[in-house]
Amino acid sequence: MSAPLAERLRPQTLDDYIGQKHLLGKGSVLRRMIDSGRIPSIILWGPPGVGKTTLAHIISNTLDSKFYMLSAINSGVKDVREVIEKAKSNRFFDSAPPILFIDEIHRFSKSQQDSLLHAVETGIVTLIGATTENPSFEVIRPLLSRCQVYVLKSMDKSDLNELLHRAISTDIILKDLKIEVKETDALFRFSGGDARKLLNIIELVVAAEDGNSSIIVTDKNVTDRLQENPAAYDKDGEMHYDIISAFIKSIRGSDPDAAIYWLARMVAGGEDPKFIARRLVISAAEDIGLANPNALLLANACFDTLQKIGWPEGRIVLAEATIYLATSPKSNSAYLAIDNAIAKVNETGNLPVPLHLRNAPTSLMRELDYGKEYKYSHDYDNNFVKQDYMPKELKGNKFWDAQNNSAEVRMKELMDKLWGEK
Repeated sequence: MSAPLAERLRPQTLDDYIGQKHLLGKGSVLRRMIDSGRIPSIILWGPPGVGKTTLAHIISNTLDSKFYMLSAINSGVKDVREVIEKAKSNRFFDSAPPILFIDEIHRFSKSQQDSLLHAVETGIVTLIGATTENPSFEVIRPLLSRCQVYVLKSMDKSDLNELLHRAISTDIILKDLKIEVKETDALFRFSGGDARKLLNIIELVVAAEDGNSSIIVTDKNVTDRLQENPAAYDKDGEMHYDIISAFIKSIRGSDPDAAIYWLARMVAGGEDPKFIARRLVISAAEDIGLANPNALLLANACFDTLQKIGWPEGRIVLAEATIYLATSPKSNSAYLAIDNAIAKVNETGNLPVPLHLRNAPTSLMRELDYGKEYKYSHDYDNNFVKQDYMPKELKGNKFWDAQNNSAEVRMKELMDKLWGEK
């Protein structure tokens, strides 16, 4: 039985590697370091299927370094220490340090990460960590400070197209078939910038032809094949992003039953509970927002409680927060307001702060009228006085629009009462 297409096409050199030109193109920082034969410990942060593991292997081959690999899912402190001892014993004078590749390093506990520190700091190993999560949240600060972080991006259409044509023209099996690609929209859409998904879909479409030597790839037959076998292109936990997307969209859509179902899928699948809790905090701010400000307080309380009580009881806390958010009134007015304001900042640049709003800690600043004519709201009836708070170039601009929910209706009524037609 032959290896999967993704494995058969795994590149062996940087010149064969597709994508990540910002990191590996000629003259780029990481490429220069690899070509020089010495690299620091690094963390590769990016979504699944963009080549993190492949890049680690290529670096090891290029540097001619011993390669050790651990998965954070099934490795403990004992495994880390054993690998470090092997690395010490196999290190030859003046040779490049062995590479220790840790897949899903964000799943390592603090004690597991602590066990790496000395080996990384003293150069016993060069650490390459791979993560789909923001390392500033998941990697302890002492370890993070000893590593360079590089962000890998999802493949764009030109990368996917290059990979597609390499597969059908060079793969030992596919090159002997007559494969005509008439349409690529469905292929690229379903792959979502993930090289492994793309190759899995190609393999599925070819296998469905059941020995036909002439195969035509269209949007329709790709869609049909995936509807018949939806799990075929989601292997090794790659549904992580699809399920969290369904979870958040169910909360946003005020469907508590669907939200709980997707939560259960993540809990049963061993998803990191902190990952779920962080998404609940984001949803509380982005989707519930000012319609129910208590949602953000409860989501934060969920996150804190989860860290105190752990698993399995933490699933109940997540369920409570999920149902509360799903059944809360929704508003994205704060989300839209900050994006509108940022767009205006990008358009207008750094406009000067009006003199009456400036801080005046020195006599010179006071002489220059900093803070002069500022009206202190609490000196006036109802703790309010009309004055301009925006740069004069932006007078009359509005960034926040109240949405139709009871909380924001009350806010708007108060603002209308205070400001009138602003």
